Amino acid sequence: MHLPTPLIHGKLIKRYKRFLADVELDSGEVITAHCANPGGMIGLKEPGIDVWLSQSDNPKRKLKYSWELCQIGDAWIGINTSHPNAIVEEAILNGLVPELSGYETLKREVKYGKNSRIDILLSDSDRGLCYVEVKNVHLKRDEDVPGLAEFPDAVTARGAKHLDEMTDMVAEGHRAVMFYLIQRTDCDRFTLSTDIDPHYGDRFKAARENGVEAIAYDCAISTNDVSVYKPLPIVDL
Repeated sequence: MHLPTPLIHGKLIKRYKRFLADVELDSGEVITAHCANPGGMIGLKEPGIDVWLSQSDNPKRKLKYSWELCQIGDAWIGINTSHPNAIVEEAILNGLVPELSGYETLKREVKYGKNSRIDILLSDSDRGLCYVEVKNVHLKRDEDVPGLAEFPDAVTARGAKHLDEMTDMVAEGHRAVMFYLIQRTDCDRFTLSTDIDPHYGDRFKAARENGVEAIAYDCAISTNDVSVYKPLPIVDL
């Protein structure tokens, strides 16, 4: 998925009120950018880290800048949680996700379950329906296991609800797949952060036992685009 270009470089001053970030641009100007990420952003909100912003010319927008990427050492991290569905859709349509290939149609944001919307619904006259729930992953703590990506980075009651509804879809005879998209370039495996949200971990285990599938892919990231790169193993710790 192509990012708005050119991105603008700056240094993070602070992220606050969940959706706001103050950034000092290379010009010295201090601006407030929209942070499209409701999570905890553990390790990604330290003052002074390198960030890249997109700029909108829409006069109706309250904030014309959006925080897209950050860089920590050699690692690139995508923090904009409005992008993963489009990134995964593009990868499926381009045949980059073998687990989800061979379906006739793909639709986004389809109503299902108890007042929810599935991120991606695949359908095929022979194979039936496949419900795909996309989760953005950017947590990496490296406390005990270097290169380990984790989800979630904050308690997510909504995420647990999605697991239960995906389980319901399997019970109705459909396929259901959790797709964990790791928007980092420095991870080689994925796991659940059950210390952060034990309830999500319990619901994930129950969903897997009842037929919900789970896959994890990392991304290739640059200031020009973000795209699905390769599958990563899901491990239990």
